[in-house]
This record gives sequence, C-alpha cells and structure tokens, in this order.
Amino acid sequence: MMISVCCNFAVHAASAADTTTQVTPAKKVPQENTLTVTATPVNRFNPGGDALVPAYLDGQVANGGRLGILGEQSAMNVPFSIVGYTNKAIQDQQARSVSDVVRNDASVATGYGYGNTQEIYKIRGFELASEDISFGGLYGVLPRQFMPVELADRVDILKGASAFLNGVPPGGTGVGGTINLEPKRAGSEPLTRVSLDYTSKSQVGGALDIARRFGDNDQWGIRVNAVHREGETAVDNQKRRLTLGTIGLDYHGDRFRASLDAGAEKQTVHGARSVVYTSGMTSIPKAPSATTNYGQKWAFTDTSSQFAMLKSEYDLSDNWTLYGGIGGNHTHEYGSYSSPTVNDSNGDATMGQMRVPYFSDGLSSQAGIRGKFDTGFVNHSINFGYSSTWSRIRSSYAMSSASISTNIYDPTYVDEPTDVAYTGGHMDDPRVTSRTFNSGVSLADTMSILDDRVQLITALRRQSVNVTNYDYDGVQSANFSQMKVTPAFGLVLKPWKNISFYANHIEALQAGETASSSYGSGTVVNGGQVTGIETSKQNEVGVKADYGRIAGSIAVFEIRKPVATYRYLGNSSGTDQYEYGNYGEERNRGLELSLFGEPVYGVRLNGSATWMDPELTKTQDGTYDGKDAIGVPRYQLVLGGEWDIPGLQGVTATGRVIRTGSQYADEANTLKVDGWTRLDLGVRYDMQLPKNNIVWRATVENVTNENYWASASDGYLTQGDPRTLKLSMTVDF
Repeated sequence: MMISVCCNFAVHAASAADTTTQVTPAKKVPQENTLTVTATPVNRFNPGGDALVPAYLDGQVANGGRLGILGEQSAMNVPFSIVGYTNKAIQDQQARSVSDVVRNDASVATGYGYGNTQEIYKIRGFELASEDISFGGLYGVLPRQFMPVELADRVDILKGASAFLNGVPPGGTGVGGTINLEPKRAGSEPLTRVSLDYTSKSQVGGALDIARRFGDNDQWGIRVNAVHREGETAVDNQKRRLTLGTIGLDYHGDRFRASLDAGAEKQTVHGARSVVYTSGMTSIPKAPSATTNYGQKWAFTDTSSQFAMLKSEYDLSDNWTLYGGIGGNHTHEYGSYSSPTVNDSNGDATMGQMRVPYFSDGLSSQAGIRGKFDTGFVNHSINFGYSSTWSRIRSSYAMSSASISTNIYDPTYVDEPTDVAYTGGHMDDPRVTSRTFNSGVSLADTMSILDDRVQLITALRRQSVNVTNYDYDGVQSANFSQMKVTPAFGLVLKPWKNISFYANHIEALQAGETASSSYGSGTVVNGGQVTGIETSKQNEVGVKADYGRIAGSIAVFEIRKPVATYRYLGNSSGTDQYEYGNYGEERNRGLELSLFGEPVYGVRLNGSATWMDPELTKTQDGTYDGKDAIGVPRYQLVLGGEWDIPGLQGVTATGRVIRTGSQYADEANTLKVDGWTRLDLGVRYDMQLPKNNIVWRATVENVTNENYWASASDGYLTQGDPRTLKLSMTVDF
C-alpha cells in the first residue's frame, strides 16, 4: 500500500501517469490501494475561531486580532481598528508588562492608578483599568495591578467602543478601546526555551517555556511557562518581585476543540513610587529627577492571584459551530500606601498613610453558536451569543493621623506611622463592599456580496447591568439594576484586493458612578445612588491597505461619553444642596495613522500617530464647555524600527521614539503638563547555532534620562520611568 503524507495543505497522491517513462511489467501486479492522509495544522487560522491571525511577515505585528464574540479576525475584513503584537515583539523588546507592549501604539497612553501602582491604559483618551483586560475574550480572569506578559502569546488592541463585541467589563472602563491577551499554545514543533534577564539597577530573572504536542495526529498539546524576577528597579529604593506559573492544555479533534489554561501569580512592590496628587497645585511643578523616589520606603503592595479558563468548540456541520467558555480569578491584595500632595511650585508636599486589604473574586462565561448560510446572492455569517461577568469585592481601610512633610525634589523619609485615626470595616476580615453582575445576549449578521468585497454587519445586544454597593460593615447602601439594548453597524468595501474602506457605529456601556453623601460643605440629595447606565457612542470611518510587505491604515473617529458631576440645587436651611448625575460630556475626535512592515529587505518599521480634539461639552452652566478633557494630549507619535546590519550576520539594531504632546490636569485647563519625548535603543544578536539557538538582547529605555510627567489623570500625575538597561539571553534547546 502506498501512503502519501503532507502537512499544512490537503494533498492528492501522485499517480503513475505523472511519470515520464512507462514500464510494462512482465507479470501482472495486483493494483494497490492508495491512502491519502491530510494533516490539518493544529492552529490554522480560520476567521471567527480561536486560532490566531498570522503574524505579518512572521514578525512583531499581526494585522488583526480577537473581536470579542466575532473571534479572531483579519483587520482587512472587519470595520474596526484592531492590531495585535506578537510574542516575538514581547521577547525582542524585552517587555515586562502590558504597558511595555502597548506603548508601540500612539492611540494608547499608560499611567498608574489612584494612589497605587496599578497599571492604567488610556485608549483614544479614555481609561481602561487592568482588571478590564480580557483573556482569550473573557473578562474577569487575569490578575490585576501589574500585568506580566510572560503568560501571553498576543496582546491585541481594539480601538473604540465595544459593548456589542465584548460586553460590559466588570470594572466599568474601556470606553475608548479594550486590550485582550491570548494564551500561549503548543505549536507543531517541540519547544524548550530558557531565558535569563537583567534589568537595572539590580533585577535578575529567569523564565522557562516548554511546549509539546502528543497523539497520533498531534491533537493534544501542553505548554508550561514559569518566571521569577526580583531586585531593585531604576527608581531609587524601589524593589519589585514577580513569580508566575501557567499551564495551557489543548485538544484539536476533527470536530471538537477544547483548551484549559490555569496559572498563579504573586507580585510585590516595596518602596513604591506611585503618583503625585494635584489638589494643592496652582501650576504643574517641574518633574523631579527620573530616579527620585518621593514615596516612603515602607510603602508597598503585595498581590497574589489564581486564575483558570476553560473553552471549547464543536462543529455541528461544516458551517455551524457551538462554542462556550468559563473562567475565574481570585485575588488577594494588601498594601500600605502613601503618595505626596504638592502644595507649591517648589515641590513642598504632605503625605499620609493608609493600609488597605483588598480581596476580589471574578467569574466570566460565554456561549453561543455561529454559522454561515446563503440567501440568493447574499452570504450570511451569523453569531448568536451570551456572555456574563460576575465580581465580588471585599475591602477595608485604616488611616493614620500623620501628616508627613516632604519635598518631591528632596524627599524626607520617616518611619511608618503606627497609629490608627480612621477606619472603615474590619482589617482582619474585610466585608463585601461591592457585587456586580453583567450579562448580555447578542445577535450579529455579517452579510457579504461580490466575493466578500462588500460586507455589512448589523447587530443588537441586550445588556443588563446589576450593581450592589455595601458600606465597610457589609450593610447594603445602594442597589442598581438596568437593561439597555445597543445597536452596532459596520460596513466594509473592498474595491481593490489591497484596499478596504470601512465605517462603523458602535456603543459602550458601563454602570455610572456612585454619588457621595457630601460635596464640599454641602449635602448630596442622591448620595449613595448610582447615576444609571452610561452609554458612550462612537462613529468611525477609515481606510486600510495591505501590500504584502507593508500595511497601514487611516481612521477618523468621534466618541461621546457622559461625564458625571455635581449640580448645585440651592440652599436649604443654611445647607447647600447638590445632585450627582451625568451633567456633562467628553467628546473626543481624532485622526489615527498607522504603518508597519518591511518596505526594504532587512529594514522593518512600526509607526503610528494620533491627533486628538478632546473637548468637554454640556458641562454644568457651560462652565467648562470647550475646555480640553483631563489627561488627553492633543497628539501622540510613535516610530519604531529594526535594521539587520549588513555584514554582521544575525545582528539587528532596534530603536523607538515616543513623542507625547501637552495635556491638562484639571477641567479649568489651568494646570498644563508639558509634552515629552522618549528614545529607546537596542541591539539583538541571533547566533543561529546548529543545535541550540541563542539570542542575546540589550535595550536602553529612555536613553536621555528624560524627566517628565508621563500622564495626567483626574487628581494626580504619573511620572515617567528613568533610564533603564535591559539585558537578556534566550536559549532554545
């Protein structure tokens, strides 16, 4: 019996008639049966599924990514702005966190959370919290605070509102876009990779990445990752430690596919330099030396997380597939926080101290069916799905009466205060302070004609948002439940093979803010109540091009988001009365450009630019109408590149320039933060040995040691990182 085997493509066995010479046998030989074996690649890309969009030129960028319930999609075929950064980009740039990766895109800015070291991302001018990053399309699975990238094979950035595509994030952010991490999977080739790294001043780390496939047709896969890194950072007196372990299992059968991902993470920051509060400022002070740590030496945060995700698909037929997934996370966090409030232009400041335990539990699910059928000359791709997120937060706090005098240019360090002046809840057994349950049902129909040259997406999502708040003793203080139906429309026109014109209208949903019981010296008549579902609306048009070696896009967009504020009602019995509600709007209009690829052999580019008009409208009594929104620069530019140096085989020079324009730190636009420029340079040497391939990498970030405020948020500033040296060696066995 003759066997013909081929991987990657379906094959047909060669027949004897294909030969040029015929030989007549002397004796009749019985005809043998021919068996044709077709080996389907384990992770072959199929639009709408979980297999990743191929990397562009097998490099650092993927022209596409995960679009929520629509699965993995090529950017050229969808009416949305999406880009993916590959594991190769993560390794070559020696990225330590998601912030390091998303800095490659000019539509994204990074900073810290309020008073801590939680990573915050701003996409198209609107915040995305770290707990609202999805994992394989599921919210509420990944750890919060600092997001390591050793667990990710891809970092996808979807720019724009996405309630229909992703549902409502548990943290209620993500109006301007979302970030999704894709788990690592075992490829067709065995992998055993060991990495060692060093980050100034004295962080040393090591990582292990092992992948194998098993079974007669490689249907079973396993991938294990482990990393440990600790030491002092380039910021004075600040130390970080990270320990992470993950395992990914997958099965690919003829019709059934499944995966299980699980991991545990523990991270610690001691001597944390977090943020600088702006409430006492009349002007923005000059940024201190980039290495100066104005945080107290005893300030710290410890976080441990455990997470898991199970997903599966079953092909009912060639055109119809059932899919589902469930994931969860438990996070235990404790910190002692202290950040300066600057009082004058000389940098004089005061600091307090607050200890906070924070426990969170999350659970996320999705299920649905997708399929294809035709009605006449119109092709339909249908997706009907359900998704939900549930979260529970337990927390308390204890504050000292201490008022520490310091200066951000010449910090004063004191022993940690031990008194407790103010408390909320039980420090040793925090009570539930919040429960959130969001669920939604969606239906999308992608209609196409003329060999997919014209595509129209019409969709509806019925979304429910349920929020229950409690005081620190666990007594319910507010309950909010509301349902909203949101539409989504998208159009793709491909008049030529390499060009796509697109347009979309899509919305974002989140629970509104909770009103406080007092404002200034007055009272709030709806204190403790949630303002209701906030609906943000986006309109976008653009054009995309892909010429094989180089690709890019141009997009013009407008996003309108309600802004909650206090409205003065008058004076009653000598007390000022206020009402809290959506009495304002932030309207961000922007132009985005992107370009990536290898226009000349050996020279690779990845550049982007964003120009923004972030205007406040409909503010109370028109007070701030026409002012710039807080923390949104008018422009951001990023230009990255690589050059394979001629005559030096395997040696590549790398570089990246980031330029951010000025921004404002208050609604009145009296506190202006200067723009800044950062330069990163590096070199990579791929030794290409016969057996064990070794790659050496060296990078210097912020080469000029620029002192700058990286971003402004409502009430605080985040300073940029100092000059940082990164070295690594990776060996593949």
